[in-house]
Amino acid sequence: MAEEILSQMNTLSISDDKQSSSATATISLVTADDTATATIADDTATATIADDDAATATIAEAATATISLVTADDITFTVKPAVANEMETVQSFISEADGKITTIPLPNISSHDLPYIIEYCENSVAGKITKEFEGEFVKKLNNEEVKELFLAANYLNVKKLFEFLSQEIADRIQNKSVEYVRKYFGIESDFTVEEEAKLREERAWAFTGVDPDEDEE
Repeated sequence: MAEEILSQMNTLSISDDKQSSSATATISLVTADDTATATIADDTATATIADDDAATATIAEAATATISLVTADDITFTVKPAVANEMETVQSFISEADGKITTIPLPNISSHDLPYIIEYCENSVAGKITKEFEGEFVKKLNNEEVKELFLAANYLNVKKLFEFLSQEIADRIQNKSVEYVRKYFGIESDFTVEEEAKLREERAWAFTGVDPDEDEE
């Protein structure tokens, strides 16, 4: 049999597809009674498997990755990257660090306000921001909390929340008295008692038909 194989060595053929990233050499040894074919592949297949494993690991890592947000009162909240992206100020920190930063301090945000912002951003990512959701969202907030949350949304540059709270504040002071608006924003009058009385007399139309002031704890 060995002599037959040696006598047929002129049938040896090697094919190498150089255009393929995984080249394969095929050697055919023809015997008298049959043909045996051995296929020898290079290490590319192994490398491909390794690359696939690395890609799978990267995807898995991305799916479980989180960003830690540390408030001014040193409380840490963990959020998913998609939620962090809703906060453009946070996203800018991540971009400047080429994605290598996972803990971000927020010196102007309190642990009281951040959970509300996270809740809003999570619903925004999920496409669940509706009139009903926003109505329930602010129903539980008093005027002071709305103002603080408004400032926090401005600092974090959460545009949807900022615009919503801007409208909410406008709605809350609409058709209210001068005294109510001053108290709402913590503004002291620049006029003396006499000057204000004169203005009220001259522009009486501006002080009529306003809604009764609401007492808020």
